[in-house]
Amino acid sequence: MNITTNNIKGSHTVRSPFNLVYKCIIFGILMFMGFQAPISAQEVQFTRPSWWFGAAAGANLNFNHGTTQQLNSSLTIPAAFNKGFGAGLYLGPLVEYYRPGSRFGMMLQGGIDSRRSSFNQITTPCNCPADLSTDLSYLTVEPSLRFAPFKSNFYLYAGPRFAFNRKNSFTYQLGINPDFPDQTPTPEVNGEFSNINQRLISMQIGAGHDIPLSSQNKKVQTMLSPFVSFHPYFGQNPRSTETWTLSTLRVGIALKFGKGREIPPATPAPVAYVAPTVGFKITSPKNLPSETRIVETFPLRNYVYFNEGSTEIPSRYVALEKGRIKDFKADQLEVFAPTSLAGRSQRQLMVYYNMLNILGDRMVKNPSASVNLVGSSEKGAQEGTKMAESVKQYLVGTWGIASSRITTEGLSTPRIPSKKQGGTRELDLLLDGDRRVSIESSSPALLKEFQSGLDGALKAPSMVVPEESYVTFEVDGAMEAFKSWKLEIKDENGKVQHFGPYSAEKVSIPGKLILGDRPEGEYVIAMVGQTEDGNTVRKETNSKVVQWTAPTTMEGMRFSVIYEFDNTKAIASYEKYLMETVAPKITKGATVIIHGHTDVIGEEAYNKNLSLARANDVKSILEKSLQKAGKNDVKFDIRGMGEDQTVAPFKNNLPEERAYNRTVIIDVVPRK
Repeated sequence: MNITTNNIKGSHTVRSPFNLVYKCIIFGILMFMGFQAPISAQEVQFTRPSWWFGAAAGANLNFNHGTTQQLNSSLTIPAAFNKGFGAGLYLGPLVEYYRPGSRFGMMLQGGIDSRRSSFNQITTPCNCPADLSTDLSYLTVEPSLRFAPFKSNFYLYAGPRFAFNRKNSFTYQLGINPDFPDQTPTPEVNGEFSNINQRLISMQIGAGHDIPLSSQNKKVQTMLSPFVSFHPYFGQNPRSTETWTLSTLRVGIALKFGKGREIPPATPAPVAYVAPTVGFKITSPKNLPSETRIVETFPLRNYVYFNEGSTEIPSRYVALEKGRIKDFKADQLEVFAPTSLAGRSQRQLMVYYNMLNILGDRMVKNPSASVNLVGSSEKGAQEGTKMAESVKQYLVGTWGIASSRITTEGLSTPRIPSKKQGGTRELDLLLDGDRRVSIESSSPALLKEFQSGLDGALKAPSMVVPEESYVTFEVDGAMEAFKSWKLEIKDENGKVQHFGPYSAEKVSIPGKLILGDRPEGEYVIAMVGQTEDGNTVRKETNSKVVQWTAPTTMEGMRFSVIYEFDNTKAIASYEKYLMETVAPKITKGATVIIHGHTDVIGEEAYNKNLSLARANDVKSILEKSLQKAGKNDVKFDIRGMGEDQTVAPFKNNLPEERAYNRTVIIDVVPRK
């Protein structure tokens, strides 16, 4: 052991531990500025390296804890030191391995690790101040597991620290009693600690962030990585005696270099264009006079139902872009179907979901007509007004209807509510039916031909069943091959009609739109598809198109009327419809099948009676009209189906489906 004493005149000067911190920060900035190279654009691209080699430098912020009094066998100081702080330099090489885009990797650092510090000044029994500074230094090896939680440049790391002591000196200074300023200063003592642990095993945990200094145009790539790590006190006991421990916070920066592998240039796409393979099939109507047909006129409910908590028109209603309204045709609604639709109930809903487009089309054609939109919401009249304004905005913005032709108002409950005062059961379904915008109009052009007044429903187009009355165009594989496709139909005189664009694989167009008033015609029909990359695919075929005509003897007609919730009496407009439209079409000796239905709200037995009462209400109205016309031999088949979902016209998931299930369906079968 060597002890060196130096006489110091005057008071003892305390060394600042922050000088090394400043030096490390300046060193890191110089490294960043010195190694940052300009990035030049090159044609060759390289992968990000997996192996990185470099060096790390930083400042160790060391915190002392515990007791230190017997410095060595020759020096035991009068009082114990307990706490302290200092900064030391860390410098050493590093190696890292991690695959680009992966979460896990490995790190290895090693180098000179200074744990120098100064203890807080104490006062000895002689009322003299005492200072102790240490100069501990280690050679360390620090393997770590690297983890990038987001597969990004941010990473965490943790692992053991193996330290080998290389320096363990101290400086002790006993100061002068302030009560005796003239006494001779005690010499400064420089020595080495005894009982030093030559090997330490501790741990570290830290975080870092990689900052690329070069692009992937360079084979040798550079990375700058600021980092911070914490070395807790356990395992860091400098001596085998007393209780002195160290906790360290390391702040630093690493400069790393790696070599990427050259990325082969992409093979250029072939010049020759290969058109996608698609099928093209046309099915024209066939006239079978002996086939059983039913002509059905669907009623159209004048309500738009809104989702809970929203004042926007639900997405299930068909919303057209402004540029497509010129293509809208009420008798071609298959083109504007919101989802895959098939069968009677789905075809009726397809018409219903186009209700706002039917209304917009008719308001364009009838410029004197006006409507009142009444929104109702359980959240209050203000919310109902917002709902009505959403419908108005669509009619004004898309269909160009003058704002002055549309008035709006808001209610907390609709004029004809489903939720009655004092009701306690199935309130959520009832509220779904009352959360709506009602379309009111006194303009006959917008209403059914048999209705008038503010409670009238919208005029609905008649639909003809079956679907074979349409010309069907099938383009097998269109959804995968094309962005969109259209039809060019040229007749014998060279006149060309254009239909589309479409995105579905199957489209049906009424034959009358193609033929006009002609019974049949020979056409050259071309399908023109547009691919995503801008190429055009054209397929042509010759086809004969036949105008569908109804059989000379119609086997039956179907009509429907809709009832309000829990109501057994048809509104006045429907009563007029039954008397003036349906009854005259019932021939002598015919059979009239009347089936009543309800939704699923309420008790099953109650709904059974309710549906039968509705059917009898329709029968009573028709019977009176038939007796006046002298048709006394008409037979009636009356049934109440209730809420039976096996025969219900619609499902009961949505409020509009439940509204359409509150119906009476009338089938008129002529006497053979």
